[in-house]
Amino acid sequence: MTAVVGIRHEDKYAMERRTPITPAHVKKLTREPGLIVVAETSPKRAFPDREYLEAGARVENNLEGCDVVFGVKEIPGDVFEQGKTYVFFSHVIKGQPYNMPMLAKMMKKGCNLIDYECIADDQDKRLIFFGRYAGLAGMINSLWSAGQRLREYGYRDNPFLGISQARHYASLDEAREAISAVGRNIAMNGLPADLQPFTIGFTGYGNVSAGAQEIANLLPSVEISPEQLVELKNQKQLPGNILYKVVFREEHMSKRKDGGDFDLQEYYQEPHRYESRFEQYIPHLTLLMNCMYWDSRYPRIVTKDYLKELFASGRPKLTVIGDITCDPDGSVECTHQGTPIEDPVFVYDPETGKPSMGFEGHGILVMAVDILPSELPVDASVAFADALFPFVKPIALADYSAPFDQLELPAAIKKALILHQGKLTARYGYLEKHLADTK
Repeated sequence: MTAVVGIRHEDKYAMERRTPITPAHVKKLTREPGLIVVAETSPKRAFPDREYLEAGARVENNLEGCDVVFGVKEIPGDVFEQGKTYVFFSHVIKGQPYNMPMLAKMMKKGCNLIDYECIADDQDKRLIFFGRYAGLAGMINSLWSAGQRLREYGYRDNPFLGISQARHYASLDEAREAISAVGRNIAMNGLPADLQPFTIGFTGYGNVSAGAQEIANLLPSVEISPEQLVELKNQKQLPGNILYKVVFREEHMSKRKDGGDFDLQEYYQEPHRYESRFEQYIPHLTLLMNCMYWDSRYPRIVTKDYLKELFASGRPKLTVIGDITCDPDGSVECTHQGTPIEDPVFVYDPETGKPSMGFEGHGILVMAVDILPSELPVDASVAFADALFPFVKPIALADYSAPFDQLELPAAIKKALILHQGKLTARYGYLEKHLADTK
């Protein structure tokens, strides 16, 4: 049996340069019996067509002859072909209304859909993800944003001006070197007194948060607890050449409405019993990095009403929100939409309730790029392809005409099969309601 594996050219965003399978991985795949690899030609992919040809792939204008297609972001509805298998981040598992038409089109075409987001082990730990790189790029961008916003505030020689947007670095190593130099500057010369203590809060503790903290750790920093954060303002003679990091877990962000003890399992199973308690920490933060999973069942951590209250008494300490989670009208309610790499920030005015793109204006600066890993496209693609590689051959050679219970796929992949022969698998049957809601 021979299978033809296709690698899509990404077309959802102008600056999406990632790939799920790199030339180095193609070279290994083409040595496998029964596999042929076709890369759709791309003028912007981080790895040029020439490298795919040299690795043994064919480079073609379309993927019509492929049995299984690997991509990164959502695929336009008119691209899907009858009965084919597609592997990409579909962004449908929350019932996202904007992607239900795409899902419906795949069902009509009898497609198989495997979603990277759902590939997980027996403990439901995700196996293939870009999360760490979202955190890395998000923290770089947020420090850059802080420098630009502080300059607007009059701090024209603040040390963060030595940091660029992530996309301007040739590699993650180059970005690390630049941020480390800023860290040395802060260690030697300190920060302006009225910016002290300079504090960075991280919501969540998964891969995204770990990536963001990895960058923050290049600066001279001390990690403190949320309780210690609140007490910082009362401490005398704090050193002016360090930053303070705080990691917020679920129990720091939410509390039971009835005043009872926080229970993590209950919080996830019955979030309606909980409300936010995060507002007590916001006035003490300089940067807020939002790195946590969120959906509409859970309390928000930053509401528009609270921001209006916060700004009513003057400019607050909070300078930048790096909303890596990037849910429109989500846990950070003023994030109305994700921003493109080429126009990455906006200022939300709590008085008018309106955003304006760029660094100028009254309100809170928000960095909300929704394809952050593509700002580090080579590093992110290599790490992603390393994780995906062991699954490519079994995905490609599987016989999808078999009934679901007889389908020979690795357990982690079978768990991520949202559509089989155009029908929702049992695990994702709940999406029928969301499909109906969009009709």
